[in-house]
Amino acid sequence: MSITSEDKQKLIGRFQRDHKDTGSPEVQASILTTRIKNLTGHFKFHKKDHHSRRGLLGLVARRRKLLDYLKRKDYNKYLKTIQELELRK
Repeated sequence: MSITSEDKQKLIGRFQRDHKDTGSPEVQASILTTRIKNLTGHFKFHKKDHHSRRGLLGLVARRRKLLDYLKRKDYNKYLKTIQELELRK
């Protein structure tokens, strides 16, 4: 259900700005997107898991805030991140 450290390192390598970057909005949004996709799959089997659903809504809200920040600061990086994560505008 959670993201493995190998998957996390792949995401960091794909979205990082330089070789030491691990906390930029692009990296954080990509990690959150992976966690959201994993939880979405979980709900296909566990339809009444309302506690985890509340956590999912929190993750979605956090990702939205990060993407809004990125949109304000650097619109081109926002568009690139949205496209690579396969999210809609």
